[in-house]
Amino acid sequence: MLLRIDRALPVAVTVDGVDLSGEDLVGAATAVADRIAGADRVAILAEPTWTTVVGVIGCLIAGVTVVPVPPDSGPAEVDYVLRDSGAQAWLGPAAASSELPSIPVRRYARSWHTYREPDPAHIAFVLYTSGTTGRPKGVPLSRRAIAAGLDGLADAWQWTRSDVLVHGLPLFHVHGLILGVLGPLRVGGRLIHTGRPTPEAYAAAQGSMYFGVPTVWTRIANSPSAAEELRRARLLVSGSAALPVPVFEQLSALTGHLPVERYGMSETMITVSARADGERRPGWVGLPIKGVETRLVDDAGAAVPHDGESIGGLQVRGATLFDGYLGRPDADAESWTSDGWFKTGDVAAVDAGGFHRIVGRESTDLIKTGGYRVGAGEIETSLLGHPAVSEAAVVGFPDDDLGQRIVAYVVLREAVSPAALIEHTAADLSRHKRPREVRIVDALPRNAMGKVQKKLLAE
Repeated sequence: MLLRIDRALPVAVTVDGVDLSGEDLVGAATAVADRIAGADRVAILAEPTWTTVVGVIGCLIAGVTVVPVPPDSGPAEVDYVLRDSGAQAWLGPAAASSELPSIPVRRYARSWHTYREPDPAHIAFVLYTSGTTGRPKGVPLSRRAIAAGLDGLADAWQWTRSDVLVHGLPLFHVHGLILGVLGPLRVGGRLIHTGRPTPEAYAAAQGSMYFGVPTVWTRIANSPSAAEELRRARLLVSGSAALPVPVFEQLSALTGHLPVERYGMSETMITVSARADGERRPGWVGLPIKGVETRLVDDAGAAVPHDGESIGGLQVRGATLFDGYLGRPDADAESWTSDGWFKTGDVAAVDAGGFHRIVGRESTDLIKTGGYRVGAGEIETSLLGHPAVSEAAVVGFPDDDLGQRIVAYVVLREAVSPAALIEHTAADLSRHKRPREVRIVDALPRNAMGKVQKKLLAE
């Protein structure tokens, strides 16, 4: 059984101030299942509302595939996702630009019809990638993969029915939707979705586990009174992008908790994480979760040593992986090795104990300069260690002499010269890793999950 909702909970889910008991949740979601039973795929405009949560659970009960659509999608993107996924209707509110019919989700409707648990191989969701290398690709995730991923995290994080999870993340990605909604409902616990992930909302929620992206944790670290309230929590989890080391250290000092960092992507869900009962090291994302294996390879496909310094392409395999891109055999051929490993497109280092450090995307974060392979993340961490720097992003630009030259974009909290920042990194790291150029900007371009969009910088 994928979900284990405790019907006896007086409040099982709170979304932006709306409370639903376990009985309310099951009854309303089963009423949704009655209305959509027999459908193949439906789209949900994944706003952070009770409608989205009830609609998703209703689909899981009925065995209908969910296609979550970001609520800020433009008309062309909405049209593409609907056509590519084969969604037959909207469940709940429809995008304004769409002509597909809409099936209502009613908060007070109730049904106690019993449905047989769908086949574990059934596709529960089709998520869409961010489309940074072309059209977004559909990522089908089976019930079996989702169950394996959540159980692996329950093991790593000692996540139980007594936990109250708090977050305010978008509900159209793995982080906010699968981990953040299905996770607590699988372990039988409670979810509080704050609507918006503000420091004040997190502080007021009084949960035992908190999920956030680096932007959220940075804001909390800059709000000592809110951070102080999180001392009562059990676990603070950061993901979707690397948590800057200075923010890690600030949070630790203010909350008394070492944040748990983890790594994953739509195609694999979470594959590597620090453990609740293990080491939490700033800048590192931990060990493979139960049921997952990883390996590092160089450009020729040879194994990269696990010495904590050598970097290589990260490949994974295991029970949490997707079923291949929707209608994209070309993308599958590029993404899978002949011996069954998925090429994540990320670059990492692994130490002798198996701890992983993610350097970044191979396409944007691995910089080949002057014969060296340099990870952008290492330079960004150094820059963020300077008291004048609040944000940093490093990219490689084509260079006739070096192959690529290292260029840093920084957002400042106080005045400092580019030359001083270059010298700071040269003193902190090997000199070949120093930026050749520092560009001061007002803000870095980010997507909805807080990830810096480096391709926009490079353009």
